[in-house]
Amino acid sequence: MPETEPFVAHRNLLFTVAYEMLGSAADAEDIVQETWLRWSTVDPATVQDPRAYLVRIVTRQSLTRLRTLNRRKETYVGSWLPEPLLTTPDIADDVELVDSVSTAMLLVLETLTPTERAVFVLREVFAMDYDDIAEAVDKTPATVRQIAHRARTHVASRRPRTPVDPRETDAALTAFRHAVETGELQRLMDILSPDVVLIGDGGGIAQTIPRPIFGADKVARLLLGQSARLPGLALHPIVVNGQAGLAVYLGGKLDTVLTARLDEGRIAALYAVRNPEKLGHMEGETALRR
Repeated sequence: MPETEPFVAHRNLLFTVAYEMLGSAADAEDIVQETWLRWSTVDPATVQDPRAYLVRIVTRQSLTRLRTLNRRKETYVGSWLPEPLLTTPDIADDVELVDSVSTAMLLVLETLTPTERAVFVLREVFAMDYDDIAEAVDKTPATVRQIAHRARTHVASRRPRTPVDPRETDAALTAFRHAVETGELQRLMDILSPDVVLIGDGGGIAQTIPRPIFGADKVARLLLGQSARLPGLALHPIVVNGQAGLAVYLGGKLDTVLTARLDEGRIAALYAVRNPEKLGHMEGETALRR
């Protein structure tokens, strides 16, 4: 069917837009399905630019969903973290895309208003024209330019200070894994920044730390204490959201996904997603596209 071709060609792009807007793979999948239902009623011959048209539908649907999700987060039990994705290896070739879907960046995007987030994602990640963005968010191009400037300034003040080489993240997590597996406290503390933060997300379903823990000594002792109490624990290197991460298994079953943010070669933040409702996209690889 001719109408399916543009949708299929841009499906991975549409999922990526929705995921960057929402930080939830499950909701992004819903948005993509809703987009297909709307696209299936359109005559493709009347659409000059299918990519821009489809992105516009996804953006509008995501904005509506984002406002609902924000209300849910107000009653979320414990800390909220983005849903991790087991990504295909080819994403590593797109450094900007990898940076935009990192846990650290998705958390920065959480501090924007829904419209600011949409404008920032569409302009900075997907390089869309201001006119197309204006149609997607129902604003004038001049207003969109102002929103884009405000969002860029906001993100720049909160994102990691310097880009991190993926090999550096991989090396740090490899050292982290070895330190945890051998139970070497000093070795683990040497890998952590003095003011490192550990954030856990159990969603009120799986037990985790109720609030963030700060400081290398506290974080290291907690991690090694838990490791010692769980003899069946195993850490496996994986690629999460395009970056090095760790899958934590208990009794052969995926229990937690760990990602990290580095600063000057040390781990400055550890993000532990244990909520089982957020681990569904770790079973198979997800392709992200721009």
